Amino acid sequence: MAKSDDTRAKITETAIDSFRERGYDQTTIRLIADEAGISVGNAYYYFPTKNHLVQELYLRVQRDHLERAREEFGSSKDIAKRLEAAFLSGLDATGPYHDSAPGFLSAAIAPTSAVSPFGADAAEPRAMAIQVFQEVVDGCTNAIPAELKRQLPELLWLAYMGLTLFWVYDNSDRQAKSRALARGASKLFGTVLPLARLPFARGPLNQMLDLIRSARA
Repeated sequence: MAKSDDTRAKITETAIDSFRERGYDQTTIRLIADEAGISVGNAYYYFPTKNHLVQELYLRVQRDHLERAREEFGSSKDIAKRLEAAFLSGLDATGPYHDSAPGFLSAAIAPTSAVSPFGADAAEPRAMAIQVFQEVVDGCTNAIPAELKRQLPELLWLAYMGLTLFWVYDNSDRQAKSRALARGASKLFGTVLPLARLPFARGPLNQMLDLIRSARA
Protein backbone atom coordinates (compact mmCIF):
# COMPACT_ATOMS: atom_id res chain seq x y z
CA MET A 1 0.00 0.00 0.00
CA ALA A 2 1.36 3.44 -0.93
CA LYS A 3 2.11 5.82 1.93
CA SER A 4 -0.68 8.17 0.83
CA ASP A 5 -3.16 5.27 0.82
CA ASP A 6 -1.93 4.18 4.23
CA THR A 7 -2.39 7.69 5.65
CA ARG A 8 -5.88 8.00 4.18
CA ALA A 9 -6.84 4.60 5.59
CA LYS A 10 -5.47 5.54 9.03
CA ILE A 11 -7.51 8.76 9.06
CA THR A 12 -10.63 6.90 7.95
CA GLU A 13 -10.30 4.19 10.60
CA THR A 14 -9.61 6.74 13.34
CA ALA A 15 -12.62 8.83 12.30
CA ILE A 16 -14.99 5.86 12.16
CA ASP A 17 -13.86 4.71 15.61
CA SER A 18 -14.42 8.21 16.94
CA PHE A 19 -17.86 8.52 15.33
CA ARG A 20 -18.85 5.24 16.95
CA GLU A 21 -17.45 6.09 20.39
CA ARG A 22 -18.01 9.87 20.62
CA GLY A 23 -20.68 10.63 18.05
CA TYR A 24 -20.85 13.27 15.34
CA ASP A 25 -20.58 16.46 17.39
CA GLN A 26 -17.57 15.45 19.49
CA THR A 27 -15.55 14.20 16.54
CA THR A 28 -13.37 16.87 14.93
CA ILE A 29 -10.64 16.88 12.30
CA ARG A 30 -8.14 18.09 14.92
CA LEU A 31 -9.02 15.24 17.28
CA ILE A 32 -8.77 12.71 14.45
CA ALA A 33 -5.37 14.07 13.42
CA ASP A 34 -4.08 13.87 16.99
CA GLU A 35 -5.25 10.27 17.42
CA ALA A 36 -3.95 9.23 14.00
CA GLY A 37 -0.56 10.81 14.77
CA ILE A 38 -0.54 13.15 11.77
CA SER A 39 -0.67 16.91 11.31
CA VAL A 40 -4.01 18.72 11.08
CA GLY A 41 -2.97 20.06 7.68
CA ASN A 42 -2.31 16.56 6.44
CA ALA A 43 -5.74 15.43 7.65
CA TYR A 44 -7.40 18.32 5.83
CA TYR A 45 -5.45 17.43 2.69
CA TYR A 46 -7.21 14.05 2.50
CA PHE A 47 -10.55 15.13 3.97
CA PRO A 48 -11.34 18.85 3.60
CA THR A 49 -14.26 18.65 6.06
CA LYS A 50 -15.67 16.33 8.67
CA ASN A 51 -18.58 15.71 6.33
CA HIS A 52 -16.24 13.99 3.89
CA LEU A 53 -15.43 11.53 6.66
CA VAL A 54 -19.12 10.99 7.33
CA GLN A 55 -19.47 9.85 3.73
CA GLU A 56 -16.68 7.33 4.37
CA LEU A 57 -18.70 6.06 7.32
CA TYR A 58 -21.82 5.77 5.15
CA LEU A 59 -19.82 3.77 2.60
CA ARG A 60 -18.39 1.48 5.29
CA VAL A 61 -21.81 0.74 6.74
CA GLN A 62 -23.41 0.25 3.34
CA ARG A 63 -20.72 -2.14 2.11
CA ASP A 64 -21.28 -4.16 5.27
CA HIS A 65 -25.04 -4.07 4.70
CA LEU A 66 -24.69 -5.33 1.12
CA GLU A 67 -22.36 -8.17 2.13
CA ARG A 68 -24.57 -9.23 5.03
CA ALA A 69 -27.73 -9.11 2.90
CA ARG A 70 -26.20 -11.30 0.19
CA GLU A 71 -25.28 -13.88 2.80
CA GLU A 72 -28.75 -13.80 4.34
CA PHE A 73 -30.59 -14.06 1.02
CA GLY A 74 -29.23 -17.56 0.61
CA SER A 75 -31.35 -19.59 -1.77
CA SER A 76 -34.64 -17.93 -0.87
CA LYS A 77 -36.70 -16.74 -3.85
CA ASP A 78 -39.60 -15.31 -1.83
CA ILE A 79 -39.63 -11.54 -1.80
CA ALA A 80 -40.94 -11.26 1.78
CA LYS A 81 -38.10 -13.39 3.12
CA ARG A 82 -35.54 -11.54 1.02
CA LEU A 83 -36.91 -8.20 2.19
CA GLU A 84 -36.74 -9.30 5.81
CA ALA A 85 -33.10 -10.32 5.26
CA ALA A 86 -32.35 -6.91 3.73
CA PHE A 87 -33.99 -5.02 6.59
CA LEU A 88 -32.42 -7.05 9.38
CA SER A 89 -28.94 -7.11 7.85
CA GLY A 90 -29.16 -3.32 7.56
CA LEU A 91 -29.96 -3.05 11.27
CA ASP A 92 -27.04 -5.36 12.01
CA ALA A 93 -24.68 -3.21 9.95
CA THR A 94 -25.76 0.01 11.69
CA GLY A 95 -26.01 -1.58 15.13
CA PRO A 96 -22.57 -0.49 16.44
CA TYR A 97 -23.50 3.15 15.77
CA HIS A 98 -26.86 3.20 17.55
CA ASP A 99 -25.66 5.23 20.53
CA SER A 100 -24.23 7.94 18.26
CA ALA A 101 -27.07 7.86 15.71
CA PRO A 102 -29.09 10.80 17.17
CA GLY A 103 -26.17 13.15 16.56
CA PHE A 104 -25.96 12.11 12.92
CA LEU A 105 -29.71 12.52 12.55
CA SER A 106 -29.55 16.05 13.97
CA ALA A 107 -26.77 16.92 11.55
CA ALA A 108 -28.53 15.32 8.57
CA ILE A 109 -32.08 16.56 9.09
CA ALA A 110 -31.68 19.95 7.37
CA PRO A 111 -32.60 19.84 3.65
CA THR A 112 -29.24 21.40 2.70
CA SER A 113 -27.15 19.28 5.06
CA ALA A 114 -23.95 17.92 3.53
CA VAL A 115 -24.43 14.68 5.46
CA SER A 116 -28.03 14.04 4.41
CA PRO A 117 -28.46 10.52 3.01
CA PHE A 118 -30.63 12.13 0.32
CA GLY A 119 -28.01 14.69 -0.72
CA ALA A 120 -25.68 14.77 -3.68
CA ASP A 121 -22.63 13.93 -1.57
CA ALA A 122 -24.24 10.66 -0.48
CA ALA A 123 -24.91 9.47 -4.04
CA GLU A 124 -22.48 6.53 -3.87
CA PRO A 125 -23.64 4.99 -0.56
CA ARG A 126 -27.27 5.69 -1.53
CA ALA A 127 -26.82 3.82 -4.82
CA MET A 128 -25.25 0.95 -2.91
CA ALA A 129 -28.20 0.90 -0.50
CA ILE A 130 -30.71 0.81 -3.34
CA GLN A 131 -28.67 -2.02 -4.86
CA VAL A 132 -29.51 -4.14 -1.81
CA PHE A 133 -33.20 -3.80 -2.62
CA GLN A 134 -32.58 -4.24 -6.33
CA GLU A 135 -31.17 -7.64 -5.44
CA VAL A 136 -34.20 -8.32 -3.23
CA VAL A 137 -36.42 -7.83 -6.30
CA ASP A 138 -34.14 -9.43 -8.92
CA GLY A 139 -33.68 -12.59 -6.90
CA CYS A 140 -37.36 -13.27 -6.19
CA THR A 141 -39.78 -15.35 -8.22
CA ASN A 142 -42.90 -13.42 -7.17
CA ALA A 143 -45.00 -12.03 -10.01
CA ILE A 144 -44.76 -8.22 -9.94
CA PRO A 145 -46.30 -5.75 -12.43
CA ALA A 146 -43.55 -4.38 -14.67
CA GLU A 147 -43.86 -0.70 -13.72
CA LEU A 148 -43.97 -1.48 -10.02
CA LYS A 149 -41.00 -3.82 -10.36
CA ARG A 150 -38.98 -1.06 -12.01
CA GLN A 151 -39.56 1.36 -9.14
CA LEU A 152 -39.74 -1.13 -6.29
CA PRO A 153 -36.04 -1.11 -5.25
CA GLU A 154 -36.12 2.62 -4.53
CA LEU A 155 -39.50 2.36 -2.80
CA LEU A 156 -38.19 -0.40 -0.55
CA TRP A 157 -35.10 1.68 0.21
CA LEU A 158 -37.37 4.55 1.27
CA ALA A 159 -39.22 2.13 3.54
CA TYR A 160 -35.86 1.09 4.97
CA MET A 161 -35.03 4.73 5.67
CA GLY A 162 -38.27 4.94 7.64
CA LEU A 163 -37.27 1.83 9.56
CA THR A 164 -33.88 3.39 10.27
CA LEU A 165 -35.54 6.51 11.65
CA PHE A 166 -37.60 4.34 14.00
CA TRP A 167 -34.41 2.48 14.98
CA VAL A 168 -32.66 5.73 15.97
CA TYR A 169 -35.29 6.31 18.67
CA ASP A 170 -35.65 2.63 19.64
CA ASN A 171 -34.33 2.13 23.18
CA SER A 172 -35.58 -1.43 23.55
CA ASP A 173 -33.04 -4.14 24.29
CA ARG A 174 -30.84 -4.51 21.19
CA GLN A 175 -33.51 -2.55 19.32
CA ALA A 176 -35.85 -5.53 19.44
CA LYS A 177 -38.84 -3.36 18.47
CA SER A 178 -37.12 -2.32 15.25
CA ARG A 179 -36.38 -5.92 14.39
CA ALA A 180 -39.97 -6.92 15.10
CA LEU A 181 -41.16 -4.06 12.87
CA ALA A 182 -38.83 -5.23 10.08
CA ARG A 183 -40.19 -8.77 10.27
CA GLY A 184 -43.81 -7.66 10.45
CA ALA A 185 -43.52 -5.17 7.61
CA SER A 186 -41.80 -7.74 5.37
CA LYS A 187 -44.51 -10.32 6.01
CA LEU A 188 -47.25 -7.75 5.37
CA PHE A 189 -45.60 -6.67 2.13
CA GLY A 190 -45.47 -10.27 0.95
CA THR A 191 -49.16 -10.66 1.76
CA VAL A 192 -50.39 -7.56 -0.08
CA LEU A 193 -48.04 -7.69 -3.08
CA PRO A 194 -50.23 -10.17 -5.04
CA LEU A 195 -53.06 -7.61 -4.90
CA ALA A 196 -51.02 -5.36 -7.20
CA ARG A 197 -51.69 -7.79 -10.05
CA LEU A 198 -55.48 -7.56 -9.73
CA PRO A 199 -57.30 -5.35 -12.29
CA PHE A 200 -59.02 -3.16 -9.68
CA ALA A 201 -55.65 -2.25 -8.13
CA ARG A 202 -53.93 -1.10 -11.30
CA GLY A 203 -55.46 2.37 -11.40
CA PRO A 204 -54.64 3.31 -7.76
CA LEU A 205 -51.22 1.69 -8.10
CA ASN A 206 -50.37 3.71 -11.21
CA GLN A 207 -51.57 6.89 -9.50
CA MET A 208 -49.35 6.16 -6.51
CA LEU A 209 -46.34 5.58 -8.75
CA ASP A 210 -47.08 8.81 -10.63
CA LEU A 211 -47.15 10.72 -7.33
CA ILE A 212 -43.82 9.23 -6.33
CA ARG A 213 -42.29 10.14 -9.68
CA SER A 214 -43.58 13.69 -9.31
CA ALA A 215 -42.15 13.99 -5.81
CA ARG A 216 -38.72 12.82 -7.00
CA ALA A 217 -38.64 15.12 -10.05
